[in-house]
Amino acid sequence: MSTFSNLLQRSFLEVPEKISIVLQNAGRADTPINYRQLILGANRYARSLAREEIKAGEVVLLILQHGEDLAFSFFGAVLHGAIPAIMPFLTEKLSPEKYRADLAALISITKPTAIITSPEFEDEARSALMPGGSVRKVILTNKIEPEAIPDFNSLNGMKASPEDIVLLQHSSGTTGLQKGVALSHRAVLNQLEAYSKAIHLDPKKDVIVSWLPLYHDMGLIACFLLPVLMRVTLVEMSPFDWVRAPYRLLQSVSQYKGTLTWLPNFAFNFCANKIRERNLEGVDLSSWRAIINCSEPVHAESHQLFAEKFSAFGLRPQALQTCYAMAENVFAVTQSRLDQSPIVDEIDREVFMTQRLATPPVTGRPAMKMMSSGHSLANMKIRIVDENGQDLPERVVGEIKMQSDCMLTEYYNRADASAAAIKNGWYLTGDYGYTANGELYVSGRKKDMIIVGGKNIYPQDLEALASEVRGVHPGRTVAFGMYDEEAGTEEVVIITEADSEEPSEHELIADAIRKHVTKSSAIALRHVKVVGEKWIVKTSSGKTARSANKEKFIRELES
Repeated sequence: MSTFSNLLQRSFLEVPEKISIVLQNAGRADTPINYRQLILGANRYARSLAREEIKAGEVVLLILQHGEDLAFSFFGAVLHGAIPAIMPFLTEKLSPEKYRADLAALISITKPTAIITSPEFEDEARSALMPGGSVRKVILTNKIEPEAIPDFNSLNGMKASPEDIVLLQHSSGTTGLQKGVALSHRAVLNQLEAYSKAIHLDPKKDVIVSWLPLYHDMGLIACFLLPVLMRVTLVEMSPFDWVRAPYRLLQSVSQYKGTLTWLPNFAFNFCANKIRERNLEGVDLSSWRAIINCSEPVHAESHQLFAEKFSAFGLRPQALQTCYAMAENVFAVTQSRLDQSPIVDEIDREVFMTQRLATPPVTGRPAMKMMSSGHSLANMKIRIVDENGQDLPERVVGEIKMQSDCMLTEYYNRADASAAAIKNGWYLTGDYGYTANGELYVSGRKKDMIIVGGKNIYPQDLEALASEVRGVHPGRTVAFGMYDEEAGTEEVVIITEADSEEPSEHELIADAIRKHVTKSSAIALRHVKVVGEKWIVKTSSGKTARSANKEKFIRELES
């Protein structure tokens, strides 16, 4: 079986002139990088790691912004036989103090021996280092070895075995998780092979267009390793450019005849709400054969909004697809079938929220829509189990367990976390969901569950209800539990951003949310806080950070 280094060597020798990555930066001409340039750039970093006496099997943190140095340093670490781990870059949205503390905590667990970063970030990187710590070298992008033809026989990475760890993924939206998902060459390549078949990947025809950051599995695997290792051209733009001007994604799809894109659920709403027709003059989206929603859960309403907005520009609604993925499985566990739209299961809302059963809707009672995340990949097994690990029948909600030949080796240097998550060869995902006719429906995270008077309540259900109230800003609602000592149970708190800035409007919206949620769910809602724009904290992948919002709410209560 091949390793990353074997595949890179073959591409260097067999298709040196094929364009691997097209880097896009606002205000600058696009930069195409062919396989020869990619491996030559990677070799510069491999030689620099050797110069600094970094050993094979040691972890190297990459703290770099979007650009060629991030791609070169990642594959340079691989060629050297080191283990790259891409970290989030400090931005204006992150607290510098928390970022440093989280980075220092991660370093103490992961024990990297080197950090590769840019000169302007050197002081920030060094501020996270402790005397006597594991990091021996901080390598700067302006002090890299000159270009030279790689001597593949002398590169440590060429000696790696398929079972060796090739990379670490830190799967949270914050560096503070301190659980590095260790993945072997074999695991990643098994995933790429199985997933390529599921999406009918064609290296001669497909072009992947992405803005996703590379420190998340969706960006790293689907929109970086998959295209580079499978010889599919990647058009990659900066995440910050996309946030400022989301229409650039659609313009790039049109310009490069893009066929595949992966997006988190919020991005469908963001594009539909933020992009103006004036920025789409001449745009043709007919080449887009799949835009794959990788969130848990996925929302049919988001797909409908996206399709309605962009169908006039050649987008086929059937191109909107779904996937259930996680870093611990490299990436995809399930994938919807690209020859049809994902199945939407309409179910009785009250029964689902109170009994955790997905039953057909009843006339005269509210229904809700659950969107399928697709079927298991060919090399995956999925089970839905109760709290005792017993299998549950179809349409009964339980925890999702999975087993495959592309699972993580371990949580790096976290034997405790590894033992808790992997039982008898099965990985406990921490996600809840149900199956029906071979399709997987994901309903929420186990850790987010709120227990009110013995009832299990998903915050996502309550957030969806609150979002139905007029005046609530779409996608900007968070629900969590607060323990009430007097009642001896949790009370639900809902915080939502309003379209209006008027305090009097906020009171009316809060009252409407209380009434609607109480009427439509199994709880009597009392605590609603309506706030202005940008109050709610999101992770770097765009997910609602429930624990961070809870902490912010408590701080404001205490101040």
